[in-house]
Amino acid sequence: MKAATIVYWSRAGLGVAAGLVSALISSPSFDTLAFFNGISLALFIYIVTYYVFKSRLLIHFEKPSKIFTTGIGAYFLTWIVTWVIFYTLLFKMPPAG
Repeated sequence: MKAATIVYWSRAGLGVAAGLVSALISSPSFDTLAFFNGISLALFIYIVTYYVFKSRLLIHFEKPSKIFTTGIGAYFLTWIVTWVIFYTLLFKMPPAG
C-alpha cells in the first residue's frame, strides 16, 4: 500500500474517533465553550498525526507539506459528520418509551 493511501485512510479513521470524543466532551452538562473544545481537540489530533507521519513516512513524500494536506478533507468531513451524529444520538434524542 502506498504511503499516501495509508495517511489518507488513517486520517479518515481518526476523524471518526475525534468526532466521537468531541461529542462526548461537548455534552450540555459541560460549559458553553465545549464547542471550541471539540474543535481544538480535532485540530490537535490532526497536527499530532502530521508529526507522526512526518517522522515515519517522510521519505515516501516529495515534501512535508504533502503529508500535511493528504487526507485533510476526509479527516475534517468525517470528524464533523461523526460529531453531529453522536451528539444528536447522545444528547438530543428524546428518551425511548
